[in-house]
Amino acid sequence: MGRPLDFASLRSGRAGTRSGGGVSLARARSSFAEQVARGLDAEVKANEPMAPKTSIRVGGSAEVFVRPRSPQSLVELLRLVQSEQVPLSIVGGGANTLVGDLGIPGVTLKIPPDLFGEEVRLSPSGGTVTLGSGASIARLIQLMKSNRLVGAEFLAGIPGSIGGALAMNAGTKMGECMSAVESVEVATADGSGWLPRSKLSYEYRRTVLPALGVVTRVRFVLPVGDLAKSQAQMDADLGYRKSTQPLSQPNFGSVFQNPPADFAGRLIERVGLKGHTIGGAQISALHANWIVNLGGATAKDVVSLIDLARARVLDASGVELKPEVKRIGSFA
Repeated sequence: MGRPLDFASLRSGRAGTRSGGGVSLARARSSFAEQVARGLDAEVKANEPMAPKTSIRVGGSAEVFVRPRSPQSLVELLRLVQSEQVPLSIVGGGANTLVGDLGIPGVTLKIPPDLFGEEVRLSPSGGTVTLGSGASIARLIQLMKSNRLVGAEFLAGIPGSIGGALAMNAGTKMGECMSAVESVEVATADGSGWLPRSKLSYEYRRTVLPALGVVTRVRFVLPVGDLAKSQAQMDADLGYRKSTQPLSQPNFGSVFQNPPADFAGRLIERVGLKGHTIGGAQISALHANWIVNLGGATAKDVVSLIDLARARVLDASGVELKPEVKRIGSFA
C-alpha cells in the first residue's frame, strides 16, 4: 500500500480551505479519495451523499466514503486511519442512523453485503448460520427458514444489516439479537479474530463492542423447530407492525428506548406531540415513537423533534427518554 497519503487535512475533519488561494474543499476531498483508492483495494468516493443510504433519507455527504473489496483491505484501512488519526465512522444498512446536515468528516466505512461468504452448519438438533456484517437481516431469516431453523423470528421485518442488528441488539418484545448470537468476528488494525458472546457485554438495545474494532461477521446458533409455527409468529408480528407503525414512510424505526414498565410512544402521545411537525419531519400520527420524513426534512428538523419530545416528557412525567438512534457526522 502506498505510504505517502496526505491525511493531514482530514485529521481535524476539514480537507483544505476555501480562501487565501488554498485548494477548495471539494478538490481536497477528491484528491484524498483518489490517493486512498490507489492505496487500497476498495471503492472510494469523495463527497458521497449519505441521505439515500439511510432509511429516513436526511443528512449531508461523507467526506470520503469507502467500501473495501476484500477483508485484507478492510484491515489495511483500519491500520491507516488509526496511524494517521483520521476520524472513522461506520454505517450499516442505515435503518437506525441519523447523518448530520453538515456531513461526515474523515472516512466513512461501509461493509459490502458480499465482503464475507455465508456459512451454514447443521446438526440433527440445530445449526449455526454465519453472515458478514454487511448482509441484510432478511438474509438471516431466509437461511433460517430454508434450513428448518427457528429462534430469530423477532428479527423478521426489521430493516438494516446484520452488523447494525448486533450493535443495536435489535429486536422486539419477542426477543433480542444477542440471544441468538454464538460469536462475533471483529477486525482491528492488528487483524481480526472471533469473540464468544460471553466476552461481550450487552443490554437493551445496545451491545458494547471493542474500541477501534469493526464487526465483520456474526455467527448465530439456532435450533431446529416447527417451521409452520415460526412462520405464523413472524406473519402475526409483521401484520401488527404494519397496522401500528408508519412503515411506508421514510423513518428509522423507534426513536427512543421504552423506559421500564412503560412505552415511549405512550408518554409522547400523552404530552400532545403525536403528529407534531417541524419542517419536513413529523412525529408519526400512527405511532408517537416514530419520526417520519414527510419530504424535504433535514437532520436539524429531526433533532428538534427529538429534543422537544424529550423535554416535554421529562417535564410532564419526570421520565428521561433515551434515544435509540445513532447520530453520525456534524450537525448544524
